[in-house]
Amino acid sequence: MTLKLLIVDDHSVVRSGMAMLLNGKHDIEVVGEAAEGDEAIAKALELKPDIVLMDLSMPHGKDGMAASKELKQLAPDIHILILTMHDDDEYLFRAIQAGASGYILKSAPHDELLTALQTVAAGNAYLYPTATKRLMSEYLDRLKNGDSAAPVAETLSDREKEILSWTAKGYSNKEIAEHLVISVKTVETHKANLMEKLGIKTRPDLIKYALKKGLLHFD
Repeated sequence: MTLKLLIVDDHSVVRSGMAMLLNGKHDIEVVGEAAEGDEAIAKALELKPDIVLMDLSMPHGKDGMAASKELKQLAPDIHILILTMHDDDEYLFRAIQAGASGYILKSAPHDELLTALQTVAAGNAYLYPTATKRLMSEYLDRLKNGDSAAPVAETLSDREKEILSWTAKGYSNKEIAEHLVISVKTVETHKANLMEKLGIKTRPDLIKYALKKGLLHFD
């Protein structure tokens, strides 16, 4: 299956470079380009890409953060992968809140970008590795200092907590099922139940919730 991609960046050289790097390779088709947020929204609604590769800083028009939020409201089925130079937790969380499914740095290797695109296309969340480690380190530091602002939700069963954790870390339903030795249908049922209990509708919201509640556990 071909992955349709819309590239959004205010620098034409960056857009052209990305298109040359990705188009026609690894089952990726670049269906369009945009230089700012409003143009990105219009082209996304017209071309219906699977993923929008979105820059954040676009000074000549609507920026990527505002465009992502608006686009997710208008076309929730389109995935947004943020590609930016900003290695900053504040930008990361704002992007997740805006509805982005992934966040990767422009300095990332080509293979990592491909992994991010494939992960997001599969309906999973992607955070670049150093960001995930840093966020977890900061969270654990807060716990050591006596911060009790992240209690585990008592409404969730142990199994639901497990599935929430694996989902927030970006694993697919099939991968979770294999790890927990249960059926994919069971994973889907537990996931639907926990999202209903928590009033959560999107994977980025699951990531935020899991981080805040201490449900992201790494081996």
